[in-house]
Amino acid sequence: MSRAGGTVTLTDGTTIVFDRTGEGPPLILVGGALNNRGSGAPYAEPLAPSFTVYTYDRRGRGGSGDTQPYAVEREVEDIEALIAEAGGSALLFGHSSGAALVLAAAARTVGVDKIALYEPPYNVDDTRTPIPDDYVAHLDELIAQDRRGDAVEYFMVTGVGLPPEVVAQMRGAQFWPSLEALAHTIAYDGRVMGFDKPDRSLPVERWKAIAAPALVMDGDASPEWARNAVRAVTDALPNAERRTLAGQTHEVDRAVLTPELVEFFLG
Repeated sequence: MSRAGGTVTLTDGTTIVFDRTGEGPPLILVGGALNNRGSGAPYAEPLAPSFTVYTYDRRGRGGSGDTQPYAVEREVEDIEALIAEAGGSALLFGHSSGAALVLAAAARTVGVDKIALYEPPYNVDDTRTPIPDDYVAHLDELIAQDRRGDAVEYFMVTGVGLPPEVVAQMRGAQFWPSLEALAHTIAYDGRVMGFDKPDRSLPVERWKAIAAPALVMDGDASPEWARNAVRAVTDALPNAERRTLAGQTHEVDRAVLTPELVEFFLG
């Protein structure tokens, strides 16, 4: 099984670092908040017998650059550059806010053959506490003050919905510094989700341009708001099917996810 790494350089000068493993149709994995290509590696491994899998550091993470000012459009261009690197067409899988980024890419990018999404965390009804209007602005403020740990905590409590006492205990864990290293990118994911805008409705008109078949997945052990979001996204896409994975939460088991992706992408 072949393994390689490389870089692509964008027109704004940003260098994006990627790892490539496996043999078969190119499949690009797009991670969500506080994830990098290392986070994607365990998911790439079981997919590598069926695909040439690309994991990458989204801009601002790991070895990739972080040219300012940030814009979601630049992250879409990063995916376009990876598709070009892969030969001009690819399959895309996105998890959480990475799924929202996949949708943004599929709406404007040539060469997206199929897309698979796992629980894009949109707010679609009152089953979830609304994300505050100043969510992204507050994250920006915390980073400007170099309060990186506070930014991670704010994301986990306000963005994810974890109990404050649980997150307070996490701040003493060995993995916490690695999260702080990515703290400045949490606001980027907020912008990917559209949480910096007054209109939080799904961008249905933009998604009408997505011709690629889509698989939208959730776990039956995930909260109601997440499952409702998956239903709404599926209904909004022109060519989508929904699949609910038994026993799964937002942290989907790769052993459960892998056969679903193989069946969809190669079917």
